[in-house]
Order: sequence, then C-alpha cells, then structure tokens
Amino acid sequence: MTRMLLSIPSPASMEMVDLWSSSDWWDEINESRSWQDGIFFTLCGFYALVSAIALIQLIRIEIRVPEYGWTTQKVFHLMNFLVNGVRAIVFGFHMQVFNLHPKVSIWMVLQAPGLLFFSTYTLLVLFWAEIYHQARSLPTDKLRTTYVCVNVGVYIIQGCIWIYLWIDDNDVVEFVGKIFIAVVSFVAALGFLVYGGRLFFMLRRFPIESKGRRKKLHEVGSVTAICFTCFVVRCFVDVLSAFDSEASLDVLDHPVLNLIFYMLVEILPSALVLFILRKLPPKRVSAQYHPIR
Repeated sequence: MTRMLLSIPSPASMEMVDLWSSSDWWDEINESRSWQDGIFFTLCGFYALVSAIALIQLIRIEIRVPEYGWTTQKVFHLMNFLVNGVRAIVFGFHMQVFNLHPKVSIWMVLQAPGLLFFSTYTLLVLFWAEIYHQARSLPTDKLRTTYVCVNVGVYIIQGCIWIYLWIDDNDVVEFVGKIFIAVVSFVAALGFLVYGGRLFFMLRRFPIESKGRRKKLHEVGSVTAICFTCFVVRCFVDVLSAFDSEASLDVLDHPVLNLIFYMLVEILPSALVLFILRKLPPKRVSAQYHPIR
C-alpha cells in the first residue's frame, strides 16, 4: 500500500510534465495562421518605419545642402529607403509571396532585397576605402570601379542561378545558390573588417586634441561592429539553411525564424546605422566635404 501511494505523482511533478508536453510551442506558433500573420505584419511595420526614417533623413539632407547632387550620403539613404520599403511590401503580402509558383519566384522576391541591402552597405565600405586611400596618398580611381564590378558580378551570377532554377528546379543548383548568398555576405563582412578596421586604427593615431576624433572613432567603430556582425550572422544562417531545411527562410511556416533573422540582420542594423549617421552636413561646406559624417 505504501509503495502504491509513493508511485502517485505529486501536483508539482504533474505541472512539470504538462510544461514538458507543451514544449512544442515552436511548432504550434509556426503552424498557426494568426501567428504567421501577426509576425509577418510586424516585420512589415518595422521595415516601413525604418524606410520612412531613411526617407525623412534624405529629405532633411536635401533641404540642408540642395546645391549638391547625389552625394554618397544621399544615395545611401535612398537605397535604405528602397530596401526597407520593398521588404515592407514583401512581408505585407506574405501570403501571396510564399505561395508563388514556381518556387524560384519566392527566392527571387526574398533574395533581391537582400542583394540590394548588400549594395547599400558596401557603399559605406567604398566610402571608407576612399577616405583611407586619400589619407595614405594611395590611388582611389579604381575603388569605385571595383565596387561597381563586384556588385554587377553578384547580380549577374545570382540572375543566372534564378534562370537555371526557373528552367530546372535542381537541388544541387539550389544548394549552390544558397552558398553563393552566404559567400556574398562573407565578402561584405570582410570588407567592413578590412576597411572599417583600417580607418578605425588610423583615426586612433590622430592626436588626442584633434577635433571630432572621439566622435569619429565611435562612429566608425560602432558601424563596423554592427555591419560586420549582421553580415556574419547572415552568412551563418545561409550556410545552415543550405544544409538543413528546418532553417529555411523561404517558407510560410517558419515565421519565428524569419522574425529573428530579419530583426538581427536587417532591421536593427539599419536602424542603428541610420541613428549613428544621423548628423546632417553643415550648411556651409568646403571643397573637402565628404557626404557621410
């Protein structure tokens, strides 16, 4: 009788069992239509907000220095507006996007803004590279050409992968396509590490009393750390999704993963970089004016 009484589970243990049995909350959320809509519409709202901030900043810069054309700073904010605006539209119409046929259409809609994000932030790498080369009296004439060639090459290769998948939905080519996106992210991270790091250590060697030295150090260091981290995370997730379908971002029933991924690699980095680079150019500028401050 005593043994039988001892075998009866206590209320506390029953609660633990219930909690353990509900550990599949991840699947329940992912498969819930209401959760899917809520998460994707949340992403849509965040992207729309960041896009609006970039547009407002672009307008403020244009009002402040209307005499200048399309400076690097203006182009950077315009591209941020476009990237985040397109993402907002994509997630606003997520039901239609994730049900496109053939499947390569989904990849095109999801990956194209990612490529534009790459072009937007490697523009910062180009800007820093020009500053570094000028400070070191090194030639800068090939930097813009390199930036254009790298971006054009990325778009051409990705376009060829999309065309092939449209004609023949091949698992091997799909795998290669995901690895290619990971390589693109790795290249961007490497660019920030090389030129962001070089510019940061160059600024550290300036005299302490140099005007704006501390602010520039913080600006370059912060943006470098943010962008390097976001592209490394992007690279890791792309490689993981290439080997594990459970980490795929191109399906409707992975809303939680999409929320975490896009918040970490696009929304938060974009918002932080726009905040750090929020300073407007002075009304009166010299011939030495550089757009991003």
